[in-house]
Amino acid sequence: MPARSPRILALDFDGVLCDGLLEYFQTSWRTYTQIWQPDSQTPPIDLASQFYRLRPVVEIGWEMPILLRALVLNISEEKILQDWSKVAQSLIETENLDSADIGKRVDAVRDEWIATDLESWLGLHRFYPGVIERLSKTLCAGQTSSPEIVTQLFIVTTKEGRFVKQLLQQQGIELSEERIIGKECKRPKHQTLRQLLEIFPGDATTLWFVEDRLKTLQSVQQQPDLTEVRLYLADWGYNTTAHQEVARNDPKIQLLSLAEFAQDFSVWPV
Repeated sequence: MPARSPRILALDFDGVLCDGLLEYFQTSWRTYTQIWQPDSQTPPIDLASQFYRLRPVVEIGWEMPILLRALVLNISEEKILQDWSKVAQSLIETENLDSADIGKRVDAVRDEWIATDLESWLGLHRFYPGVIERLSKTLCAGQTSSPEIVTQLFIVTTKEGRFVKQLLQQQGIELSEERIIGKECKRPKHQTLRQLLEIFPGDATTLWFVEDRLKTLQSVQQQPDLTEVRLYLADWGYNTTAHQEVARNDPKIQLLSLAEFAQDFSVWPV
């Protein structure tokens, strides 16, 4: 019988707890203007809304300005959704670009923005409805429950941990630094999950991992020692209907709605 509450709850940040689409677009557009130097520094009408819809195709930061380039060149949304990797590679080749250089530019734009106006950068992040309450409930339950049934909460993210900490603090959520495992750790998420099980040894089925990237969940599945970890795809995050359909047909991945996430663990799908 599956456990009805997790011993370890590992949550992705962007796309599960926090919506960073506004920041993604602004950073991407600033980078775009550096590379392609358009006549106007103001993005074309509807470019942002197109970017928001197509953000799920992006896997690595350098792809975001390339996605804007594809849209400016009027490559169809359908083609981008169906064959993004080929579209991106074609643009890199035909425009004599270097993906590593674009990635560095994206990081540099973001770093300069953070260094000069941290408040406005933080202000472009929005928490999804109900997630702060969910975190508060989990943390409060941990303070009142007996130690053997406490849910240990961790954030496992590719965002820098210091920014996650600041964003959570703005919402009244205090998590210690060791509970926020961010970009600075420089290891894949499946390795982080493995280390959490080493810290809190026991049945892997009591480790629940909520992530909005299907490929990340599939990488966990491929680890022989992690096959029993409970995996959830957040359907409100940066994924597509195709990704959700794959999850629906995979008995090892549960599709989770935002309404379910906000409720008690006993009603989460198993």
